[in-house]
Amino acid sequence: MTTTSPATRSRPAAATAALWVLQVLLAIAFALIALPKMLGDPIAVGPFDLIGLGIPGMVVVGWLEFAGAIALLVPRLCGLASVCQVPLMIGATVLMAVEDPGLAAIPAVTLVLVCVVAWFRRHDTAALVALLRR
Repeated sequence: MTTTSPATRSRPAAATAALWVLQVLLAIAFALIALPKMLGDPIAVGPFDLIGLGIPGMVVVGWLEFAGAIALLVPRLCGLASVCQVPLMIGATVLMAVEDPGLAAIPAVTLVLVCVVAWFRRHDTAALVALLRR
């Protein structure tokens, strides 16, 4: 039985480079939005108080976003990281739509971009899951 590893799949070099650029930009964005949450910035608490999570929930979300930012830069983890960021961005989009509808487009666009990465890295994610099942 032969299996194709993600490394041997053919994707044009320009597409691979564009995907990595997108991942780096997303990692930077996630790190920047995670830092105030991780540090307990009072300005960031408002939305989390609105849904009853408060400071502890904000800090947890911040650390999850930061971990996802780092994992987006690790070749073996980037697909799984993008999949894990999807529910965080769905929550952020809904929360922003409730709190400040004018700014809801920012997390919505980020959600779409994370979905793009998750889609193009789906084979990498499947390979990681298969590796972990061995």
